[in-house]
Amino acid sequence: MSSDADAPVDAGAASVEDLRAQVQALQEEVSDLREATDDDGQKSMTIIATKGTLDMAYPPLILASTAAAFGWDVVVFHTFWGLDILHEEKSKNLKLSAVGNPSMPMPNAVAALPFMDNVATSMMEKKIQENGTATVEELIETSLDMGVDLQACQMTIELMGYDEAEFYDGVTTGVGAATALQHMADADVQLMI
Repeated sequence: MSSDADAPVDAGAASVEDLRAQVQALQEEVSDLREATDDDGQKSMTIIATKGTLDMAYPPLILASTAAAFGWDVVVFHTFWGLDILHEEKSKNLKLSAVGNPSMPMPNAVAALPFMDNVATSMMEKKIQENGTATVEELIETSLDMGVDLQACQMTIELMGYDEAEFYDGVTTGVGAATALQHMADADVQLMI
């Protein structure tokens, strides 16, 4: 947007009328820019959820529901193993991996034993219950109720052989990467979890 207001001003040669015209042009240009970027002040966030373990299901859902509580426009795009979070049956059986988790109070050699993921998952589920923390299912329902757009990657649905009917009611299916990227490009906050 170029206007006469972009031209250098020689204060000695410019008349008061010329200066007023330049100020008016600048005010109109600023007003046009504000209108072009005005989104009523609503913040937006896109989260990409790629992991489907119990401990990785909580961060995107907690952040999404909290942002929605503040009135943000929130999209969580679930792809690859993150899609299990939206799968009604699989979301109730998410596991906590003990191997390679530096916060687990056991060496990796012990954590790698076949039954240790079940032990770690049971311990975490017990903590969740004792603490009164919301379950993954409750967080999904809360997020959907608050208007969070929980999206399931169409390519991953096909890759994993899932049926769209297997996801929670309210989950948006048939979403491709291009749609997720567009929302991400327009969002104030972008996270990959």
